[in-house]
Amino acid sequence: MHNPTIARRQFLAWGAVGFSAFLLNGVRTPLLAADTHRLPLFANPGALGALGEPDANGLRLLPGMRSRVIARTGQTVTADSTYVWHKSPDGGATFATPDGGWIYVSNSEVKTEEGGGGVGAVRFNADGDIVNAYSILANTNNNCAGGQTPWQTWLSCEEVDRGLVWECDPFGEKAGEARPALGLFKHEAVAVDPVHGHLYLTEDEPEGCLYRFIPANGLPDLSAGTLQVAQIAASAGKRQVVWHDVPDASAATIPTREQVDGAAQFSGGEGIAWADGLVYFTTKGDNRVWRLDTRTQQIDVLYDFMSATTPHLQGVDNVTITAAGDVLVAEDGGDMQIVLLGPDGLVLPVVQVTGQPKSEICGPAFDPAFQRLYFSSQTGPDDKPEGGLIYEISFQHP
Repeated sequence: MHNPTIARRQFLAWGAVGFSAFLLNGVRTPLLAADTHRLPLFANPGALGALGEPDANGLRLLPGMRSRVIARTGQTVTADSTYVWHKSPDGGATFATPDGGWIYVSNSEVKTEEGGGGVGAVRFNADGDIVNAYSILANTNNNCAGGQTPWQTWLSCEEVDRGLVWECDPFGEKAGEARPALGLFKHEAVAVDPVHGHLYLTEDEPEGCLYRFIPANGLPDLSAGTLQVAQIAASAGKRQVVWHDVPDASAATIPTREQVDGAAQFSGGEGIAWADGLVYFTTKGDNRVWRLDTRTQQIDVLYDFMSATTPHLQGVDNVTITAAGDVLVAEDGGDMQIVLLGPDGLVLPVVQVTGQPKSEICGPAFDPAFQRLYFSSQTGPDDKPEGGLIYEISFQHP
């Protein structure tokens, strides 16, 4: 029998740069820098302070932070690039490059009948200067969120009935490939558990499910495997997840969420991320942030808007993890904030977009050194598809 746990030689094959960057985005890291400007963003949540007045870009930031706009829908990103930035930017991630720079990828949530979605990319050098922009996937359907892999690919999810997951090369050297083994359903996001060699996937349906994918040949091969769906059972006062194989991942006649009796329903699955053995995901229908321990398969609710003492967070959507292991959740609507869920029940807004009440925040992702945070406002200030903006937040250096 094949052991799905990843072998050491496979880690090495993925490359030190790519895999270390992935782990830094998913595991608590020591914060040892003496210069506070070299600490990761949001390193000490209890001392971050409160949001200030809007800056020139309309963002309310924490003390010591600054912002810039790096891309606008309908415009080229650099003078030398021919790629016109896409409409409706959504899920995103960053990838380290061998020269010390990085790439930020961004989905385009545009339906096929409206011209099709895909994925765009912005490349930065080691100094953070933008050096190029280009497409890595085109003519797909309503690409919403997705997930980063430790072998330096981006999994872009189609949020439509019988939608696919597309595996994309952030460097733009290889064409995107559909991964139907991950199921055909209304995909929202995916997270890789590199320890057990599994993928976890959310489904954006009012009666959606949580899925797990076990590759037949181990990671990074996603061409074949077993798709499973979660069921929740009570065990010693705790909620225990039990996994069941989905009989037909292609959903030829029955939707995947309806194929297993007793499958747990999650109301509008949204963003998902893996960190230090834990999988965090959001459900917009009930404004909750969930936490699944992959070691014990126990699940609980980290944040519930209806019962929260400080209910700053509503309209839960995309998620990412700070260098300290805290969860950042972007709001779809709400107060147009990104909110940090920190130690001891801390619920802290870390950025707010003003003047765009009908937009949503998407695609939060840190650069590999956690010095910069990228995210998008999907429709911009005029509530039009051509209004999408990509922002960068970083330290305000003297």
